[in-house]
Amino acid sequence: MTEKLFIGLDFGSDSVRALLVSANGRELKSAVHHYTRWSQGKYSDAGKNQFRQHPLDYLEGMETVIREVMQGIDPRTVAGIGVDTTASTPCAVDSAGLPLALRAEFSEDPDAMFILWKDHTALAEADRINTIARSEKQDYTLYEGGTYSPEWYWSKVLHVLRNNPAVREHAASFVEHCDWIPAVLTGNPVKPGRCSAGHKMLWHESWGGFPPESFFETVDPLLLPIRRSLESETVTADIPVGTLSPEWAERLGLTTGTVIAGGMIDCHSGAVGAGIRKNQIVKVIGTSTCDLAVADNVDRCIRGICGQVNGSIVPGLTGLEAGQSAFGDIFAWFKRFLNTYGDNVDLAQLEQDAAQVQDGEVMALDWHNGRRNPDADPLLAGAVFGLRLGTTPAEFYRALVESVSFGSRRIADRFREYGIPMESVIATGGIARKSPFVMQMLADALEMPIRICSSDQTCALGAAICAATAAGTYPDIPTAMTAMSAGCDQTYTPGRDLSSRYKQYCRYARWIEDEMQSR
Repeated sequence: MTEKLFIGLDFGSDSVRALLVSANGRELKSAVHHYTRWSQGKYSDAGKNQFRQHPLDYLEGMETVIREVMQGIDPRTVAGIGVDTTASTPCAVDSAGLPLALRAEFSEDPDAMFILWKDHTALAEADRINTIARSEKQDYTLYEGGTYSPEWYWSKVLHVLRNNPAVREHAASFVEHCDWIPAVLTGNPVKPGRCSAGHKMLWHESWGGFPPESFFETVDPLLLPIRRSLESETVTADIPVGTLSPEWAERLGLTTGTVIAGGMIDCHSGAVGAGIRKNQIVKVIGTSTCDLAVADNVDRCIRGICGQVNGSIVPGLTGLEAGQSAFGDIFAWFKRFLNTYGDNVDLAQLEQDAAQVQDGEVMALDWHNGRRNPDADPLLAGAVFGLRLGTTPAEFYRALVESVSFGSRRIADRFREYGIPMESVIATGGIARKSPFVMQMLADALEMPIRICSSDQTCALGAAICAATAAGTYPDIPTAMTAMSAGCDQTYTPGRDLSSRYKQYCRYARWIEDEMQSR
């Protein structure tokens, strides 16, 4: 009997990749496509914190990578496709569910495109949502850490509706990227995913789904039509939302019997690909980070994280998400900073030099893109203390690596404060596999062993695991993870006491927080 195969589609910040996986977890083929328009710098303006992506980048990329991994493969062997994307990355759609940017009159309008997770143009709207939420009898941000972010769905939706009359007139709803792709592939109406709805859209079982219309009317009546357009029922990523439509079966070279799983947030999918278990953090490390955990029956609200949602990450458990707004982005910024006038800085050599530096006077805070967790505050900025005329680039870089490591420690400590035990870490992502210096610093700061996932494609692998479950090959995601998730091939153990440095970091952090709040 021919072995069943599954495709994991992973839409990242810069590219989409497809991973062809067997039912026993063998990674057979992969392909990656960098978004054409995004690569050209279109529709974004870093100076305004505006980051937009054209839906054609997603559609063209998806077709390209699936066609590539299917070369020489019998399409009848592919039983399912799973999808993960960045989030919150919403887009205005018309009454037919078509992103407005796919209509000729909106094809060059950034507000009609997908608003990438790291877009921070909705600061005022997030502030409005938080103000109203805290004045209500029921605080609807309770299960999203107590602070609603400008990176999330309702903030971005309100910003577009307030500032673009043409989009406002034609937008019947807004859809998250991870929910839109499964709808595209099946031709079925969008079903809100548990991950996106629970962690980014204020959905929670205890108040029957999304907050009532009265809440949104108080925030801004412009939100009422969007609230009314959303289904309260959500689907977890182990649930099939349909099968491949004839149109997309032809475009992708697959069969119409291919099952499409419910969409998932990329970092959640990465946790599945890494084989997440209780009492463990899966740390997805890239331009930013996401720290994922699962737990039984969490009976308290954990302040200052990105959310706790029953059924997200692994159905049957409470999914917990936190993270940092910048990690690898900080290192990339430092390299650009040093290269401003033409010098060619070798980051690998800089890491080697930084590894030789002993604890010194330089201390940094890792808030270059604001702070996601714990306790979201997008207005905070990075800082460096203790510079001298003799400070070297290696000392500066070491302080930056230390800062992101201590920022990670604060997240782990917040979980522990609320009774969620954390004993070990699994790390995934490019930095986890490429930078021993960063990973050893992180292990020292966290005071926990860090195992490195052996797969370079854990997010795509997680999506394939969800596809295998949705297609009925496995009865549930934990069983599928046991059979298919990647193992670990390297471990970093704590070897250096950084507790005094961490306390110093926390003192500086409190001081900057107080200074910013007093302005």
